[in-house]
Amino acid sequence: MVRLTVVLILSAAAMWAQDEPKLEPLKTSITVTEKIDAEVPGLVSRLDETGLESRPGINLDDRLRDIPGFSLFRRSSSLVTHPTASGISLRGIGSTGASRTLVLMDGLPANDPFGGWVYWSRFNLDSLDRVEVTRAASSSLFGDRAMGGAISLFSPAPERRHFNGAFEAGNAGVFDARGGYTDLWGPVGLSTFVRGVSTDGYYIVPASIRGATDRKAGVDFVAGDVKLDWFGASERVSVKGNLLTERRENGTALTQNSSSLGTVGVSYSRESLSLMAYHSRGEFHSSFSSVLAGRNSERPAFNQRVPSADTGVSGVWARRTRALNLTLGADVHRPSGESIDTLFPTGQRVGGGHLWQQGTFVQTDLPLGQRVRLHGGVRHDFTGQGKTFWSPSVGLAVADGPRRWRASAFRSFRAPTLNELFRVFGLGNTLTLANPDLRPETLLGGEIGMDWQTRTFVVRTTGFWNAIDDLVGNVTLSTTPALITRQRRNLIAAKTRGGEVELEKAFRRLRAQAAYMFVDARVENGLRIPQVGRHQGSARVMYDAGRTLASVGIRSYALQPEDDLNRFILPGYATVQILVRHRLAWGFAAMAAVENLLDRTYVVGFSPTPIIGAPRLWRAGLRWEAAR
Repeated sequence: MVRLTVVLILSAAAMWAQDEPKLEPLKTSITVTEKIDAEVPGLVSRLDETGLESRPGINLDDRLRDIPGFSLFRRSSSLVTHPTASGISLRGIGSTGASRTLVLMDGLPANDPFGGWVYWSRFNLDSLDRVEVTRAASSSLFGDRAMGGAISLFSPAPERRHFNGAFEAGNAGVFDARGGYTDLWGPVGLSTFVRGVSTDGYYIVPASIRGATDRKAGVDFVAGDVKLDWFGASERVSVKGNLLTERRENGTALTQNSSSLGTVGVSYSRESLSLMAYHSRGEFHSSFSSVLAGRNSERPAFNQRVPSADTGVSGVWARRTRALNLTLGADVHRPSGESIDTLFPTGQRVGGGHLWQQGTFVQTDLPLGQRVRLHGGVRHDFTGQGKTFWSPSVGLAVADGPRRWRASAFRSFRAPTLNELFRVFGLGNTLTLANPDLRPETLLGGEIGMDWQTRTFVVRTTGFWNAIDDLVGNVTLSTTPALITRQRRNLIAAKTRGGEVELEKAFRRLRAQAAYMFVDARVENGLRIPQVGRHQGSARVMYDAGRTLASVGIRSYALQPEDDLNRFILPGYATVQILVRHRLAWGFAAMAAVENLLDRTYVVGFSPTPIIGAPRLWRAGLRWEAAR
């Protein structure tokens, strides 16, 4: 530790002799496929390998929390939370386990085919080249699963005989081992990665009310993927497979869940054309119970098994000229599955089915003079419930020296998932029922913003407004001391309006970043949308001297309602994170990271018992990387 401190002091003293760095240009396009980009009038955030590595977090979701508006359902980390609570919220349009954000891994959908949530444990952080986050539906490219935006993950190109491996350990019994290998044989490339994580976890109920039935919530998982590439003169063919298996303890003696999920996909791309097909298959198991008064005993409620599958194909064609950029595409996918519940003491409950969903789209942009660019697009979707939907978008971008002014308006929708239509679930003494009569959500929105970049300074500001009809939420039907019963229902209408500010300043080897979002999100009766806080912010300082990388940051969340009646309020909180990495000899690097440095206790949900988030978590380890 003394040696590392000396290294940091000496490196900081030397940095002032260096020239000021140049920040990366602003991202103004969406990467549709590896070879096709589409310009958009909205805000696109990009995290490169250094940006990801400098943020602490065992899973990817914890490293994306500096992005304004990003959070999971109930503000909890995916490390030990139930996977069905891992839906993403962007810009406060409301989050459920189903998510309103599409996640793509090398173009392959990564949302669960049955429920739409995301298994963040399936992503190996050492095999990510970059992450692009697009908020709102300011383009017509992605369809209903991207009503709130899209997050695209990209793996690096294979290198010749490139090895990497890492091992980390910390408190809460954390062990994280991962490794990868890539190689090239002429036009053929191979990329393989594997990761295994185990943690005893932590108690998710405060010590003051903890009883004999409470256990630590922990997880064991293994994830891996393999990718084969063929590189032609102007073409590329890729075959990729990804597999995850995990088992989680959910915080009491009788509650556990386990999941297995696999995806295989094949893609063909060239300069103007991309074709892709994929198939995903998985099975989810979970047990539910009712905890009795005093939390010293519990009784089983039901065991659940959810097999699911999804098959899809897509095609995108693009034409780029000086006068016009044009992108055309179509996609179709068929999610299927069922929820099979074994009830206690006797009985069975089964619900499920399949959905055919298909869409076609066109997206274009063209110059209007030297500084102005007009954007437009439209998408037509068949939702799978006998309904069709048109999603138009229009926007304008104006170049003004170092500034870029932008404005857009759009219409989008989200069809209910099979999970919302057919699956019953429980959380503690709260039971939420399915609803096969749910209608698709519809959204009419707009945003206006300005991006200003100099050599060492960036400021991005955005104001946004969304009107949502038929928003799907968990509506309280009855409340008793022993049980709260809710059902997924379409709320009458909701509106969200607010703004975001992002700042970045480079001081030679130092880089300071700050982000803030304000959003007022309410349903028509004046109550606030559950799981949405009015304020969210982060600040971070990173020091990068080549061999040494260090960062310290703070994240802050305002209070937010837990339920549709705004009866349960989750207090606001702030946490501090630090990370240090130093490169040693022979390709080795040492790292140490601490999350929730001040060991702040904060509430992420009610069941109706308070559920708390992660305590102070630290870990340290070694990483090795070599190429021959």
